[in-house]
Amino acid sequence: MPACITSAIMWFMQNVLPQEINFETLSTRIKQWGAELGFQAVGISDTSLDVAEVRMQQWLAHGYHGTMDYMAKHGSKRSRPAELIPGTLRVISVRMNYYPPGTSDAWEVIKDGERAYISRYALGRDYHKVLRKRLEQLAQKIRTVADGSACRVFTDSAPVLEVALAEKAQLGWRGKHTLLLTREHGSYFFLGEIFTDLPLDIDAKNAENASPKNHCGSCTACLDICPTQAIVAPYQVDARRCISYLTIELKGSIPLEFRKMMGNRIYGCDDCQLACPWNRFAQTSLEPDFAARLGLDNISLAELFAWDEATFQRNFSGSAVYRIGHEQWLRNIAVALGNAPASDEVLNVLRTRLLHQSALVREHAEWAIKQHEHAA
Repeated sequence: MPACITSAIMWFMQNVLPQEINFETLSTRIKQWGAELGFQAVGISDTSLDVAEVRMQQWLAHGYHGTMDYMAKHGSKRSRPAELIPGTLRVISVRMNYYPPGTSDAWEVIKDGERAYISRYALGRDYHKVLRKRLEQLAQKIRTVADGSACRVFTDSAPVLEVALAEKAQLGWRGKHTLLLTREHGSYFFLGEIFTDLPLDIDAKNAENASPKNHCGSCTACLDICPTQAIVAPYQVDARRCISYLTIELKGSIPLEFRKMMGNRIYGCDDCQLACPWNRFAQTSLEPDFAARLGLDNISLAELFAWDEATFQRNFSGSAVYRIGHEQWLRNIAVALGNAPASDEVLNVLRTRLLHQSALVREHAEWAIKQHEHAA
């Protein structure tokens, strides 16, 4: 056979005919690619979440999801990846550190009633954008090797039980505050997933090691520190009491019983993580996108309350904070100003919002002013 024909046949076999994939090798390569893309850990699991599904159903039955109706409306799709994305056989879970380097000490800011506390994950660029881009790059590498494979990327953007999947992929264990924990990195990291139809090697080979060992022991630091006692029992959070829920998810009036407890926390809450002993080993992020912007790690409440809507939108473009909108932003800061040390400056900035077009903002500004009048 002429050499030119032989070469043509070899090219066809290598580039056109489907090649047998070594899934053990591919699984290893996926983890290497993930590390190159900036993920601190990558793990692979199957799709069985039977225990997590029962816990989710019990959590919903207690009404702990509050007004987050989306937590219930997808039904079993949240705990059954193959129902959410038909054909899914494996879930690739990733972990990326987010704690921004060089930020002001969190406890010192929380204790200073004139300053604003913003959860450390939200000080920089929106993590949805950062993780989605990296995950899509990882998915594309997989598609290149396994042509025709299905890879769907998720970053807290769909009904997915992220922590349960990450735990099953051996990325850590669920702590008593319900967040994923590791001995090497604590809990200051984001999670993301790729659903795929490839039968990749999984990291938990049998039932005995289906979940990593839990190292919380008898510690109750997260339960004890929670300002609103939202961690109602180990591994159970009543979102209706959680400051993260109250400042981000809740769209209406913040219940009176929680306003004083919120202190100066205007977007999210990190107390349970700050108190966790394992976060002594947490590492700061290497991602420039997660660095604190605009001095938001240590900024005055009065300055933030003075921002008009245009300023809010400009400063938070590309930030996770943008999603709550200016009205909710002012609502949260008004509560914090009501908890701040009394001063003419505090009262003056609160009064600037008494004629605000939003009844929600006016209500919370009025409440805040009354706190200072009662204290006088």
